[in-house]
Amino acid sequence: MLLAAHLLGVAVLPAVARRLGSRVFLAGAIVPAAVLVWAAVQAPSIADGGSLVQAVEWVPGLGLDLRLRLDGFALLFVFLISGIGLAVFVYSRWYMRTDPANGRLAATLLAFAGAMIGLVVSDNLLALFVFWELTTVTSFLLIGSQDTDADARSAALQALLTTGVGGLAMLAGFILLGLQAGTFTLSELLAKPPSGVVTSVALVLVLAGALTKSAQVPFHSWLPRAMAAPTPVSAYLHSATMVKAGVFVIARFAPVFGEVAVWRPIVVTAGLASMFVGGYRALRQHDLKLLLAFGTVSQLGLLVVLFGLGTPQATFAGCALLLAHAAFKAGLFLTVGVVDHQAKTRDLRLLDGMARKMPALSVAAGICAASMAGVPPLLGFVAKELALEGVVAPDAPQRVLIGALVVVGAMLTVAYSARFQLGAFGRGRPGPDRPVDRPPRPFVAPVAILAAITVVCGLFPATLDWLVQAAAGSLGAVPDSYLALWHGVNLPLLLSAVSLAGGAVLIAVRARLEAAQDAMPTVPSADRAYDGLVDGLLRRAADATGLMQNGSLPVYLAVILLTVVTVPAAALLLDPRWPQALALAHTPLQGFVGAVAAVAAIVACRQGRRFSAVLLLGVVGYAMAGLFVIHGAPDLALTQLVIETLLVVVFMLVLRRLPDEFPPRNRHSSLVAASVALVVAAFVFVFSLLSTASRSTPPVSDAYLERAQPEAGGRNVVNVVLVDFRGLDTLGEITVLAVAAVGVVMLVRGRRHEDVGQP
Repeated sequence: MLLAAHLLGVAVLPAVARRLGSRVFLAGAIVPAAVLVWAAVQAPSIADGGSLVQAVEWVPGLGLDLRLRLDGFALLFVFLISGIGLAVFVYSRWYMRTDPANGRLAATLLAFAGAMIGLVVSDNLLALFVFWELTTVTSFLLIGSQDTDADARSAALQALLTTGVGGLAMLAGFILLGLQAGTFTLSELLAKPPSGVVTSVALVLVLAGALTKSAQVPFHSWLPRAMAAPTPVSAYLHSATMVKAGVFVIARFAPVFGEVAVWRPIVVTAGLASMFVGGYRALRQHDLKLLLAFGTVSQLGLLVVLFGLGTPQATFAGCALLLAHAAFKAGLFLTVGVVDHQAKTRDLRLLDGMARKMPALSVAAGICAASMAGVPPLLGFVAKELALEGVVAPDAPQRVLIGALVVVGAMLTVAYSARFQLGAFGRGRPGPDRPVDRPPRPFVAPVAILAAITVVCGLFPATLDWLVQAAAGSLGAVPDSYLALWHGVNLPLLLSAVSLAGGAVLIAVRARLEAAQDAMPTVPSADRAYDGLVDGLLRRAADATGLMQNGSLPVYLAVILLTVVTVPAAALLLDPRWPQALALAHTPLQGFVGAVAAVAAIVACRQGRRFSAVLLLGVVGYAMAGLFVIHGAPDLALTQLVIETLLVVVFMLVLRRLPDEFPPRNRHSSLVAASVALVVAAFVFVFSLLSTASRSTPPVSDAYLERAQPEAGGRNVVNVVLVDFRGLDTLGEITVLAVAAVGVVMLVRGRRHEDVGQP
């Protein structure tokens, strides 16, 4: 029902967009609102530890079915997707100008929401991958929705390539895991997880997909570039949904596979690196959206660390931080949209006095920024305390180190949160006063509501405790903790105070810090690495195309023939099981006919006239028919004779339009052609000899002989095979021959016209 509602909305919105204008987004908001209500109705039964399961068979032979399972963790994501989606759709009503493309954008946004819903409730690995790729495709369309902008197209392509390649790696990992476990049902796989080297390889592949989707270092560069998308799209994709898809997968697998040797080194290293790189880069940005984008990379790094550890306490903290991050980051993205929409810039160096001109927005944004910094008594503070409690373990040295690094990352978060608020609403550079229209109240309302949620849930965290407990419980985590504003004076509280104090110091010295960052030598960035990789691939592709597709028919034939030789030859060399007995010929007559065919083929290669070459090729074909007769296959021989006769006739017709002699060749091209011919001939000879002598199973011809009369009513086995057993293959072959014949005719006619046009 959830997926059907989204599909219906996708079909209807473009049709009503012209009549509704930008109000089409309000129409689209009906779907996430309905999903939100439905999820709220289901919540009591899910909170008790239950789950809602629905299965629809899709391709049972491949183990692919649409098995949906709503448990506590999936419910948390459904609330995030539909709740933030509702705010974004309402917000877009005032952000988007009247445009015929609004219907397409609203439908794509809704399709993306449906794909995310399908992803989080899917209980089948292959179905999960299908929804995963649907989010990739729809996000590509959303990021590149302003298709006249070259930056938007480039950003969409980068997001598609980065997350798409990761998705393919994840598919390989899912298949390996499913084969190892004997099931593709996610809940069954997690209940009885496989082990071994193959499982470790599969987990690395799964992590490759999850880390690229969640924009973790070194795959993070696509996320800041995706800020070319409209702000509502950025808010939806990068605060609550798309980038958290990878976090979702890590969270599902970590409690079960967290002890596998390759798991924690990868996720913890990537998470910590992302936290630092994102926080450091956020402090250098002057564009408010880019500042938030790098902040998202940093926050996602912390989420990956928490869920990647897989411990009950860290998992519980991760669930709480998911909610807090979605609320404050969506509110901040929507704030940037209002500022940009009203002031026509989002460069914090050009903004001045926005707090006076938009006081309500300033207060709401300040609350969201403070929550991001972890200032009490907001929801971000509650989540940060839990996060510190989850990563710090005094009895484990490596966990102490992780905790210390998380505290330093929290300091950077405080610093760039303050940079955002001061840059957007503080005093800017002296200059002419920028005219700014006060935004309509409904335009600011989503930001105010998200800020209010942050305050209420921070003051009364028990309102969310049941949801976080249910989410962590469905992941197998039963922590000895709960959401509370005050846990007493303990180590997490002290670390939180240290992070706030450290962040305050960074704010106080921000001018010197900016100067120091500007003075830092430029190091190769992920952006440059991506650009270099893409440019290199394009150059190599151009070189390969120029080499393979140079317009020369002999080159095309050489490439095809050498490919045919290389692939089976590699298989032969890798598995060199040579038969004991080899026979070149079973009778003298067979050897004589074979020698005739070989001599005719060699003489044909040396012919300078086309007519003679065709006749000699016909001799080769007739010799093959003679071999069939010797082997006792008169039907096959008759078919071969007919085909050879027809080919000779067709060649004769074609030769009427072609020059009598082949064009002259130089010595070099002749040697190359002869070498290729010898290699192909030698390979075909060896391969035929080995394949006929290596047969270990009964030939398929026996089955055809037994089934031809009773099943097809035919005595001519060849005809029965062509018409009945392989009828579709025959149809395809006839089609290929027809296409080839049309091509030959067009080539001949084209050549004739060229000859006529010549003076």
